[in-house]
Amino acid sequence: MKTQTVSAEVRSTPSRTSSQIRAIVGASSGNLIEWFDFFVYSFCSLYFAGVFFPSSNPTTQLMNTAGVFATGFLMRPIGGWLFGRIADRRGRRTSMIMSVWLMCGGSLVIALLPGYAQIGTAAPVLLLLARCLQGLSVGGEYGASATYMSEIAQEGRRGFLASFQYVTIIGGQIAALVVVIILQQCLTSSELHSWGWRIPFALGGLGAIVAWYLRRSLEETSRASERRQDGAGTLRSLFTHKRALLIVIGFTVGGSLAFYTLTTYMQKYLINTVGLGAKTSSLVMTVALIAYMFMQPAFGALSDKIGRRQSMLLFGIVSAVGTVPFLEGLRSVTNPYGALGLILLALAVLSLYTSISGLVKAELFPAGVRALGVGLPYALANAVFGGSAEYVALSLKATGRESLFFWYVAAMCAIAAIASLAMPATDKASSGHL
Repeated sequence: MKTQTVSAEVRSTPSRTSSQIRAIVGASSGNLIEWFDFFVYSFCSLYFAGVFFPSSNPTTQLMNTAGVFATGFLMRPIGGWLFGRIADRRGRRTSMIMSVWLMCGGSLVIALLPGYAQIGTAAPVLLLLARCLQGLSVGGEYGASATYMSEIAQEGRRGFLASFQYVTIIGGQIAALVVVIILQQCLTSSELHSWGWRIPFALGGLGAIVAWYLRRSLEETSRASERRQDGAGTLRSLFTHKRALLIVIGFTVGGSLAFYTLTTYMQKYLINTVGLGAKTSSLVMTVALIAYMFMQPAFGALSDKIGRRQSMLLFGIVSAVGTVPFLEGLRSVTNPYGALGLILLALAVLSLYTSISGLVKAELFPAGVRALGVGLPYALANAVFGGSAEYVALSLKATGRESLFFWYVAAMCAIAAIASLAMPATDKASSGHL
């Protein structure tokens, strides 16, 4: 199929608005499937931890599965580099199609993988390898999709339209939670621990095939001449933008740690620390994530009004000051409604970051290294801070020092605030930049 190219001049006309929305929906559909596959691991780990890591201590089992979750993040920088280079040299569409195939393979491997009782230590090793494939895929997905959405979005509405990247990331989490809830209602606990947890991985693998089909019809956003520029997609060219790289890393260490704390780890926090049941925690997080998903366009539109820098600064300051009181207060909550209210408040603050995260980073780089500039530093910081969130939290809890994790999250959010102060007002001059 011949790839069509959308020029910046054509994309900026009002007549292209419906075309832009269709393109963003198409890209977002694939993004949703990829993140569904990725988050299924976290939400199902409560059930398959014993299959791959036999132990009499449930916390130890969860720590082992969280360790594999974190190791998958270590592949993200490689994915960010590889697929960022492909996106800058070959096109955003090509990169996104390749990444979704990798995710498909990783999910199907986990769905069919025998447990420790059948193949011994090979089981956790193969689980780790499959998770690495998924990490490689997601590492490439973020930069390419963020760049695509920033380039297809209309001037003056970039914050609103680009926010749909996180709408679909959150949508993937919600879909994963909904599938788990349905399985909890239809299967017994024994069935879930035995074989029921495999169903979401199989569904994710099949969904990735659908995502590939949808992405085949996407229009390319980068001109061929831009992709053939000397230095396009190379590390040498990327490192000439040191200030932008440091700003992306600063945003990511705080934003990603806060995101994974409030979404993937929060379910376990509600169970292990707050004391809610597994089903109740799943329902609370489903409602919270649905509301969080709808917050993204609203906060994205807000950034179009007040500016990207102001939105990021508000996130950094409020999160740095409010994280410890929030998590300490949540620990003492005795009913799910109180927990839901506090989580929604925290997610509203987080939306100041997530709604425009990819867009802000894309606006910092020129087209020739944009996907690489967004994907690689994000993946590096995410691997260290976002991917380790569960493991660090569970490790500190196991040693009786859980409160240290609260202060750790707050400190990283303070770094994001500092990065916001160093950030130029890219939205004021982005028309020529993008």
